[in-house]
Amino acid sequence: MTTTSHRRRCRRGPLISAEGLNGVGKTYLTNRAVETLDDKPVLLDEFSQRAGGRPGLGEALLQALRQASTGDPFLRGGTPMAEALLLMAIKRHDLDTVLPDLARGRAVVEGRSVDTTAVCQALLLHPGAPDAALRTATDLLDLASSWRPLPDLTILVTDDPAEALKRAQQRDQCVFTDEQARFMSEASALFERLAATDPVRYRVVDRRHVDEYEAADRIRTWIRGAGDGLGCLPEPWQGPGAACLCCHRPAVVAEAA
Repeated sequence: MTTTSHRRRCRRGPLISAEGLNGVGKTYLTNRAVETLDDKPVLLDEFSQRAGGRPGLGEALLQALRQASTGDPFLRGGTPMAEALLLMAIKRHDLDTVLPDLARGRAVVEGRSVDTTAVCQALLLHPGAPDAALRTATDLLDLASSWRPLPDLTILVTDDPAEALKRAQQRDQCVFTDEQARFMSEASALFERLAATDPVRYRVVDRRHVDEYEAADRIRTWIRGAGDGLGCLPEPWQGPGAACLCCHRPAVVAEAA
């Protein structure tokens, strides 16, 4: 697609997410990837790494989910659709907090975005039905994209679920139940299937095939290139002609690849 006018293109930074199971090393690899970058991105912690007590609406909503899930590592409280909407609201709040950074041209990396919500809630809505879960995951992403723009780039880190489970248990000093371990394995498979539906947005690094050095190098390269050819970031619920959330002018679409 080409731009709709010849005016100066928006100078915003890219919105990037790092996705994957507990224990695959998303945060570790992302931190390694950005430590040598001259222009370091803004890093948004994923839900499980946020300390309680941080002020703001997003943290208040997250605390409500934690209380309802009574310690479940996947924030499952028994009402998957209501939880999905709350998680989407938190991710919209996260976006709102970093819009000034994006507008200044800085990259922003979210530690998990709406993709994790789509995967986990789809599995809860369709237990034991992977094809139905995949359809619902894509539908949930469509729903999320009506609340806020999807990431420009999604980096999915994958690994053997058993290895990820081992790291997660060691990191969190806990033992997952058999049911929680099965849920992780199902989430791993659904993440990979979901990524295959959108190869333009997703980049996948599989730790079963590359070591941590190559994985971090790939992530670094993807982050560096994420700002190429970006268009505006329009407010999705306002429809065609909406203003850009960053430059506040009528949105200009991205350049053709």
